[in-house]
Amino acid sequence: MATALQTAFDNTHPAKTHAETMVVRFAGDSGDGMQLTGGQFTLSTALAGEDFATFPDFPAEIRAPQGTTFGVSAFQINFGAGGIETAGDEPDVLVAMNPAALKVNVGDLRPGGLVIIDSGEFSARNLAKAGYATNPLEDGSLARWQVMAFDISRQTLTAVKAFGLGNKEALRCKNMWTLGLALWMFDRSRAPLIEWLRTKFSKNPHLAEANAAALNAGHAYGETAELDGPLKQFAVDAAEAAPGFYRTVTGGESLALGLVAGAKLAGLPMFFGSYPITPASPILHALARLKEFGVTTFQAEDEIAAIASAIGASYAGSLGVTSSSGPGIALKGEALGLAIITELPLIIVNSQRGGPSTGLPTKTEQSDLYQAVYGRNGDAPLVVLATRSPSDCFEVAIEACRLATQFMTPVMVLTDGYIANAAEPWRVPDMASFEPFPVTFHTELHPEGHINPYQRDPDTLARIWIKPGTPGLTHRIGGIEKGVATGNINYEADNHQAMTDIRRDKVANIARVLPPQTVDQGSECGRLALVGWGSTYGPIRKGVQRARARGLDVAHIHLRHIWPLPANLGDLLRSYDRILVPEMNTGQLKTVLRDQFLVDARPLSKVSGQPFKIAEIEAAIEAALGERA
Repeated sequence: MATALQTAFDNTHPAKTHAETMVVRFAGDSGDGMQLTGGQFTLSTALAGEDFATFPDFPAEIRAPQGTTFGVSAFQINFGAGGIETAGDEPDVLVAMNPAALKVNVGDLRPGGLVIIDSGEFSARNLAKAGYATNPLEDGSLARWQVMAFDISRQTLTAVKAFGLGNKEALRCKNMWTLGLALWMFDRSRAPLIEWLRTKFSKNPHLAEANAAALNAGHAYGETAELDGPLKQFAVDAAEAAPGFYRTVTGGESLALGLVAGAKLAGLPMFFGSYPITPASPILHALARLKEFGVTTFQAEDEIAAIASAIGASYAGSLGVTSSSGPGIALKGEALGLAIITELPLIIVNSQRGGPSTGLPTKTEQSDLYQAVYGRNGDAPLVVLATRSPSDCFEVAIEACRLATQFMTPVMVLTDGYIANAAEPWRVPDMASFEPFPVTFHTELHPEGHINPYQRDPDTLARIWIKPGTPGLTHRIGGIEKGVATGNINYEADNHQAMTDIRRDKVANIARVLPPQTVDQGSECGRLALVGWGSTYGPIRKGVQRARARGLDVAHIHLRHIWPLPANLGDLLRSYDRILVPEMNTGQLKTVLRDQFLVDARPLSKVSGQPFKIAEIEAAIEAALGERA
């Protein structure tokens, strides 16, 4: 069956070509503004009423040598009619701003896809930097694709000549020229983006107008050049969406909003202590803009100070929150143990990235599950939740706040680089639909004048929460083991056994109040179940959907609650003949499922720094069931 784009290539009628969905990738040097271009194209997509999912792909170097392959920055968007769950397996259109961008990305382009190339950057020097022995525009190596090569650099210089910019400053406008061409290709309005440019460069109107001129010139080029070949206009189907107020949201923004909402539902002010680290920093940036909601943000001098300040805030009666990525979570490890032994509510967000050590700081991975569940000294249990998409981060953050305050325990939220930076449409919820869970601080005086801060609720095992300074309730907590009956320091063997068991049971018993695990697609028994967590949701969902459409007996189960696991999960898993666990690590959830339920879970691992493709999931399903495509 021909793709929508291939049909368009074969269509010689001058009218717009309709397509249900399209995948477009912008790629260039890290200084070419590809993330900004992709972000503004996403804005135009949202305004067009289309569903979408994005995948920003950053280089790890802060500023790699210009024109090199390891300095390439890319932004991919899948957009069109509803049901879009991923940023797309293969681009239909690739915009390559230099030879390095072409070399890194063209192999991902769908056969027969369109590649738009800035030929002005294909100098002998830039070809050598990218590792090309010959010019791919001339040697036939691009024959598998439709190629449109023209001098975008020269076109941009011409468009902004009247503004008197220097050559270097003028060439910085070529991402806007490219965006203008893309807006023409997909029949998008320029007006909102020109307004955005004027707002962004309000202190330099001259530069705003130069960028607007480049944007208009790119649009006009597509409109008037009358080019032969594949450069055509497309009308992409809009999504059918339920009525409501929608906005574009990234995972970082959604988490920030969810944390604020959770603190409000608990009736607490929120304190956020953090240290900048990729890809967790956007949460700090987002929360710093929400001070009117009772949020205090603190950029600490290091990771240890960040979590220690958050623990102090929780001790004082606020909801303490901190965030980082894997290396920073490792540094926070001892203080996490302090939060566990003092039994204070604390939210820890782990935006996972490729590791170990510094690893791949701008690439996505799911390799911190062991660290989240097991990674502390002593028996130190805490609650672990996982988000599955940018919009899902909002509800997961609220759930984290609820469990942390109701059970007086730290809660770790696992997200990753893909979710943190990706964007999708989000229907803003009615907050009246969320049930409040207000905190009650302990104020009752003990008849004998002594208060035990480890006095507990018999059902939840949560200890009481006393605000420091409450008259008559002077108390002590800290990192040294305390007595079960008194709260005083206690080194006795039996007491330590009892306190360790209580801390374990308190977290384990949370499973009783969790909703039963459901099946996302398929039956509650059968030949094969794919069990996922985190950002693998989209590829697994689409892969299972396609496999089921072909009659294959496969189901999809996706976990939000990683620790403790839902109480019915073991029985549910044992109802399938085979269990396959796709995850971006070497098999961590697989090990946890085997350990907890003695089921023969098998891994499907990927640690390339890139998300799963739908095709990879489909192939794994076929292999597991012994089916051929």
